[in-house]
Amino acid sequence: MPEGTGMKTSARRWLAAVTVTVALTAVACGDEEDPLSSGDGSSTEANSLVIGSANFPESETVADVYAEALRANGFDVSTKLNLGSREVYIPALMDGSIDLIPDYTGNLLLYLDNDATAKSADEVTAALTGTTQLVHPELALGTPAPGEDKDAVVVTRETADKWQLESIADLAPHSAEITFGAPAEFGSRPVGLPGLAANYGVNVSPANFVPIADGGGPATVEALRSGRINAADIFTTSPALEQNNFVVLADPLNNFPAQNVVPVMRSAKQSDKLRAVLDAVSAKLTTDALISLNENVSGDAKIEPEQAAKDWVAEQGLDQPIG
Repeated sequence: MPEGTGMKTSARRWLAAVTVTVALTAVACGDEEDPLSSGDGSSTEANSLVIGSANFPESETVADVYAEALRANGFDVSTKLNLGSREVYIPALMDGSIDLIPDYTGNLLLYLDNDATAKSADEVTAALTGTTQLVHPELALGTPAPGEDKDAVVVTRETADKWQLESIADLAPHSAEITFGAPAEFGSRPVGLPGLAANYGVNVSPANFVPIADGGGPATVEALRSGRINAADIFTTSPALEQNNFVVLADPLNNFPAQNVVPVMRSAKQSDKLRAVLDAVSAKLTTDALISLNENVSGDAKIEPEQAAKDWVAEQGLDQPIG
């Protein structure tokens, strides 16, 4: 795992502790219905699990997939879904509010180590494994799935034709004209606006950054389609790309690292049985499977994530005990 000086490492650990403290303070000040309130997550029994998700449909659907497969294998599962961004749910894992959540390898690595430079799937997985073992032993990883869902810079077909856009680099001459929509954290994350500036010379003014909190979901899509913004961060498995004839700009310098789906759990809850079930799910969770699940949930069918997950788990034979 890439490391800086001792002072830099200490500063990073201090910042992580402050982040957790702030997150816990925010939770304590919330109402009694706060999704991260104590309860199920405090159980130490190995077969009792609270599964969380981020605040976008794919994360919720994959969390439901985990839940259905684990229930079929005798686990007592409850869910706390739509928790928010990584800045919320990783501290929730660390404090025991949840026990398991689906995440994405590249962005998780950069969250845990903002000096990480790994880009390919193998490099990212190796670096992420090292980071969790050496710096965050309270977290444990399952086997990453072959399925990948990367962030992408997306524009409408009209904008692509007007500005002759093929690559993110082609946006650079139009920096002053860009109104960019993305989750608030995209404004400061290394793969967000700072990365676009450093790698491609795309400098978006803070005044032209529009925070949209749905993780590239319907609100972001509508803002792009309607012209409220003219560029957006949307995931590559979103059915909205094809539905709206949006254009995904090429990322030849890999500003966005590999993003394979990976189950992340509290170390205190890991077991051979839990890993076996999660590995069986991951083996079948291809990129095509992610696209299909997203189409069922966010496409014309509008199936609830829990039902879409149940259907997929049954289709894959994962509704039966493993082994």
